Amino acid sequence: MPQRFGTLIVPVPGLSGTTYPPGTKVAIRGRGASVDAFVHGDWLPLAWWEFAEGVNEDAVEG
Repeated sequence: MPQRFGTLIVPVPGLSGTTYPPGTKVAIRGRGASVDAFVHGDWLPLAWWEFAEGVNEDAVEG
């Protein structure tokens, strides 16, 4: 399955404790109401309404 990418549309805390602001590019895994997203190796559990899909993979350092 090809890698999917998106952009946060609300602030989201990562597992590291860092909160990522809207506009942050993320690598997405999974489908449905919740997905796993990654930013620089940090895991962000996302709900469908917290991100928009469709970002160029060059913009993400997953």
